[in-house]
Amino acid sequence: MEILLSAAALLVLAQLTLALRKKRSKTSLTPPLRSPAHEVRDEKRLVLLSKQNFLEKAVIQENNQFEDVQKTLNRPVHLKLGPKRVTGSRQAGKASRPDTLFDASTDQIQPVIFYWSLGGSTEKIAKDLAQEFGSFRATKQGVRPLKPLLHDLTQIDYDDYFVTPPKPSGSAATVSKYFYLLLLPTYNTDTELSNFLSHLSETHNDFRIDSAPLSGLSGYSVFGFGDREGWPTEEEGFCSQAREVDKWMARLTGRKRAFPFGTGDVKGDLRRQLQEWSAGVEEVLQDLAAGKGLGEGVAGSGDAVESDEEEDLAGDSDREYATALTPSAKTMRSNRTDDVEDLGAQALSNSSDDPIDFTTYKKRSSAPTPAEAKEMVPTTSPTYTALTKQGYTIVGSHSGVKICRWTKSALRGRGSCYKFSFYGIASHLCMETTPSLSCSNKCVFCWRHGTNPVGTTWRWKIDPPELIFNGVKEGHYKKIKMMRGVPGVRAERFQEAMKIRHCALSLVGEPIFYPHINELLAMLHREHISSFLVCNAQHPEQLAALGPVTQLYVSIDASNKESLRKIDRPLHRDFWERFIRCLNILREKRDTHRTVFRLTLVKGFNIDEEAEGYAELVERALPSFVEIKGVTYCGTSTSSAAGLTMRNVPFYEEVTAFVAALNSALKRRGLEYGIAAEHAHSCCVLIADKKRFLKTDGWHTLIDYEKFFECLESGNPFGPGDYVGAPTPEWALWGRGGFDPRDERVDRKGKKKEVYEVQGSTEKVA
Repeated sequence: MEILLSAAALLVLAQLTLALRKKRSKTSLTPPLRSPAHEVRDEKRLVLLSKQNFLEKAVIQENNQFEDVQKTLNRPVHLKLGPKRVTGSRQAGKASRPDTLFDASTDQIQPVIFYWSLGGSTEKIAKDLAQEFGSFRATKQGVRPLKPLLHDLTQIDYDDYFVTPPKPSGSAATVSKYFYLLLLPTYNTDTELSNFLSHLSETHNDFRIDSAPLSGLSGYSVFGFGDREGWPTEEEGFCSQAREVDKWMARLTGRKRAFPFGTGDVKGDLRRQLQEWSAGVEEVLQDLAAGKGLGEGVAGSGDAVESDEEEDLAGDSDREYATALTPSAKTMRSNRTDDVEDLGAQALSNSSDDPIDFTTYKKRSSAPTPAEAKEMVPTTSPTYTALTKQGYTIVGSHSGVKICRWTKSALRGRGSCYKFSFYGIASHLCMETTPSLSCSNKCVFCWRHGTNPVGTTWRWKIDPPELIFNGVKEGHYKKIKMMRGVPGVRAERFQEAMKIRHCALSLVGEPIFYPHINELLAMLHREHISSFLVCNAQHPEQLAALGPVTQLYVSIDASNKESLRKIDRPLHRDFWERFIRCLNILREKRDTHRTVFRLTLVKGFNIDEEAEGYAELVERALPSFVEIKGVTYCGTSTSSAAGLTMRNVPFYEEVTAFVAALNSALKRRGLEYGIAAEHAHSCCVLIADKKRFLKTDGWHTLIDYEKFFECLESGNPFGPGDYVGAPTPEWALWGRGGFDPRDERVDRKGKKKEVYEVQGSTEKVA
C-alpha cells in the first residue's frame, strides 16, 4: 500500500513539474507586444542566441523580473557578419567596471601626469605642466578637474596603474575618476621606457586579463619629445616610442584617446607645440568634468579613424566602431583581408567561384624574415655617450671596462679596497668589467640611473667571448697607461698593474645575463686571472648553469618582498619568486663555490628591524660569507631623482650596529657564523662561516689563488675548502679598521691622515 501511495505521489509531482516547465518555456519563447517597427529587428535578434539563453535563465531565476528582461531584448542589436572571433580573454562585466560612467554631480576628474626622463628635461616639463594645470583650475568657474598628480615611471609599480586603473577615491559625496597624461622622450637605444612598452604589450596580450583593462579611465593623451635633426620623420624614429605607448594605451583603454597624440621637436618649436597640446587637453578635462564626455567620432579618439596598426591588433572591437568610419576608410578596410570575419564578408560579395583559404587570414607577399638583432649600446646612442663620459670603455656592442678609484689609489700607495683586506686582492692588479651592460633591476642606489640599458630577456646582438676578453683587457691596459703621468704613482706598482691577476665581473649591468658567460670565465682562468662574479638574484636558470668561479656573489638588498620591490625596483613581475629560487640554487652550490651575500645598506630602506629577515635568508642559502656595506652616494641628479640623498647613507657606527644585530640573529638560529674582518674606509664588514674559515690560528678568509687554478686544471671536483688561503692579516680583523699599514691614507687634498684602530670587539678562538 505504501509503495502505491509513493508511486502516485511521484507521478503527481512529475506532472506538475512538466506543466510548470511548459508554462515557463511558453512564457520565455513568447515575444512581448511590439510595434511594426520592432519587427524589423526580429531576424537580427534571433541570430543572437545568447540573448535568448539570457532570457530563459532570468525567467527561471526570477519571474517577477520579466518586464526588465523585455526591456533588455528591445535594445538595438549590432549584427556582425561572419563568425565571432574567440579571443580567449576574460570580458569584464558591468559589475567590475563601476568607474566607467561619469556623473558630473558627484564625480571629479583626477588628472595623473606620468613622465620618463633620462637627463631631467622631461621631468622639468612635467612639473611645469602640473603647475600650469593648477593655474588653469584657478581660472575656471564651476565644475573643474582636480589638481594633477605627478609620477615618474621609474618610481612606480606598473601593476598599480597600467594593469587596472587606480580605485576611485574620494568621500561618499564625491568620487575621483582618473585621466592619464604621458610625457615621453624617444631614444634610439634600450632604456627603461622599452620595459614600459613591453609591460603594456604583455598586459594587452595576457589571456588572463581583459584586453582593455584600463577602460575604466576617463581618458588619456600622450605627448612625445623627439629630435627631427636625428630622425626627420616618424618612419625614421621621430617620437617612435611615445607613439607606440599611445597605440598600446588606445588598446588597453578601449579607445579612450581624449586628445590626439602630440609631438615636439626638442631643437625646434617645442614650446609652441606643447602649449597647443596642453590647451587642447585642458579643454577636454573641462568637458569631462562637466559630464560632456569625450565627444563625437570613434570612441576615445580625436579623429574618426584609428591607425592601421591598431586595427591589426584591436580584433573584434574594431567592428563596434564601423559606423563611425568615413567612406574612404570603409573602402580601404574592404580591400583588406586581416581576419576571418573580413574574409566571410568578402566571400558573400565574391562573384567568382574561386575557393577561399580559411587556414590563413592575412596575405603575405613572401615568407617573413627574422629581424636582425640590434646592438645593445650602439656607438651613436645617448647611452654610449653617457657611459663613455663616465669613464667606461665600451667593448663590442654590450660590454664595458673601467678602472675604479681604488685602482688609482693602490697605484699611488694610498690603499686598496675591502677585497684586499678580506680576500687578498690588490686593487691595482684587478680589472673591473662586465660582459652585459644591461640589467633587470633599477636599484635606487645605482650610480647609472637611466644611462645603462634594462631588460628581462636577452634580445640584442651577441658578441663572441673572444672579442669581449681581448677588448676588455686592451681597454683596461690603456686606462692603466694613462696613470703613468699622475703624481704619486709608484713605479713598482705600475709595472705590476700591467699584468691583470684578478677580474671583478660587477661593473654595471648583469654579467650572468651574457649567454656565453662560462666561456668568458674559462678564458680568464686559462690566463690565471681569478674571477669574482656578482649577480642580482633575478636569473635562476643562468645561475644554475654557471660553471667554476673563484668567488660568487649574490646581491641581497632587502629581506622581504616589499622592501626588495622598493629598493631594487626589479623589472620581472615574479621578482620575489626568482629571488628565492636563486637563494635555493646558491645553497646547492655552497659545496662547489665560495658564495657571498652582498648586503648594501640604504638608510630608510632596508636597515630598520630587518636583521631577523636577513638571518632567515642566510639560513636558507648558507653562504660562505656575508658582506655588509653602507651605500655610497654618487651625488648626481639621477640619484636624487631615484629618491636617494646623503640622508640615506648610514654612518659606519650604524653599519656596525646592524652587523652586531645580524650576528646575534644568526646565533639565535644556531648558525655558526662570526664577524671576521672589516674595512672601515669602505664602510664594509665581513661575516664568515666559522666551520670553514675559522681555524686554530684565527680567521682564514684570504684565497690561495694558485691553489684554485691547480684544482681547476686538475679536472677533479673541488670546493671552497680546497683553496683556503693564509690567515687574515691582523690589521684587517674586526676592530682593527682594515687599512693596510704599508700604505698611506690621505684626505681629499692629498695630506696624510693618521691611521688609527677602530674600537670594536675582535672575536677569539675558544
